[in-house]
Amino acid sequence: MAVAMYDAMNTNNSRAQKYLSIMALGFAGGSIYLIPFIRYVFYTWQADAMMITNQQLGILSTMYAIGNTLLYIPGGIVSDKFSTKKCLLFSLMSTTVLTFMFAMRVNSYSLALVIWLLFAFTTTFLFWCALMKTIRMLGSESEQGFLFGLYYMGNGLSGALINTIALKFTSEGASAVSNFKVGVYVYGASTLVAFILIFFFVKDTRGSEEAEDEKFRFNQVGALLRNPALWLFSAIVFTGYALFSSASYLTPYLTDVVGLSPTQSGYLSIVRSYIFYIFSPISGIIADKVFKSTSKWFMLLYVILTLLYIGIILIPSSVSSGFIGLYSLLPGLFGLALYGIIFSVASEAKIPVALMGTAVGIVSIVGYSSDFFAPALFGRWIDNAEKAGSLTLGYNKIFIFLAICCIVGLVASALIFRNTKRKAKEC
Repeated sequence: MAVAMYDAMNTNNSRAQKYLSIMALGFAGGSIYLIPFIRYVFYTWQADAMMITNQQLGILSTMYAIGNTLLYIPGGIVSDKFSTKKCLLFSLMSTTVLTFMFAMRVNSYSLALVIWLLFAFTTTFLFWCALMKTIRMLGSESEQGFLFGLYYMGNGLSGALINTIALKFTSEGASAVSNFKVGVYVYGASTLVAFILIFFFVKDTRGSEEAEDEKFRFNQVGALLRNPALWLFSAIVFTGYALFSSASYLTPYLTDVVGLSPTQSGYLSIVRSYIFYIFSPISGIIADKVFKSTSKWFMLLYVILTLLYIGIILIPSSVSSGFIGLYSLLPGLFGLALYGIIFSVASEAKIPVALMGTAVGIVSIVGYSSDFFAPALFGRWIDNAEKAGSLTLGYNKIFIFLAICCIVGLVASALIFRNTKRKAKEC
């Protein structure tokens, strides 16, 4: 009986450690990417405080994107070869230092260009792949969906909380420089808090504890690149991220086409972008416990999203704007149910844990490549449609593109599911 009680206590402690780790990782992920994308919340204040043009502001993001693309794979190899916890800690502390450096010289555009390039090193090279691998290692193969869903819930809620605090401390009567600096300092403080949380709550699993077959070897990378499942995994991340990121176009659609006020569409955007993150763990539980397969659950989600985007195009103009506004929440809900657990499919794709960081690096290059062309392409469609006097046509092209993404993701998920079933029968 004493032994049983001891085992139960150890199990409870292990479970508590796991969830504390996930929430610490969620806060870290929700804070570290705020500063490179500070324009999302402080766009006007940033341009005014730095005294730069919109084009120059965009160049900062371009520098960051270029650095990320070059560093995804090297960062994955580093996270597989060295301690993921140390990678996370160094990332958070170096991002904090860079953030405070920028806060003290916000008027130096040349310094900002250098810092934004360095952010690629601190938030991608050492952080992103190490983060995904750490989450993967926290639980068994049967709970990957729930763990990734829980992480993304913590990520979204942390981002919402930090931005709320940053805006709370700004003043309508203050200058753009002071308001912008407030945001920068709050972001810097958040990554410092994240450093402390990771230090205390995330266990370092590398070293003597690591099984021999879980250690990274460079000669395994070739086999990984030849694995078709890696590229199916990449297709799922590409389509899932495209659906997640492009849902933002529903906001101007509701304003420019449907006729909602910017305030109304803004509130709906907050629900789509942040509040729906709370459903990510539920999506993970559905994948793990109901379907017992992430890819099978993804197949259903892709079908639903295909129908939803086709449905937007087919909605009659006589339908009330309020109904269309509520309808627009559905692609956000199911899109986040998909994106919130998207990296959990790595387990079903049989990506070895020892190569998870490298795999995430490769997959991220493909998966996030839509950032290079989709915004410009969508913008061109909208601009051309506006010139032609039919904005609806421009947005319909976007929705058709997203419906096609759903079909591609459906096929990739079906192939992973088929391969999983075939391998299960062989065993």
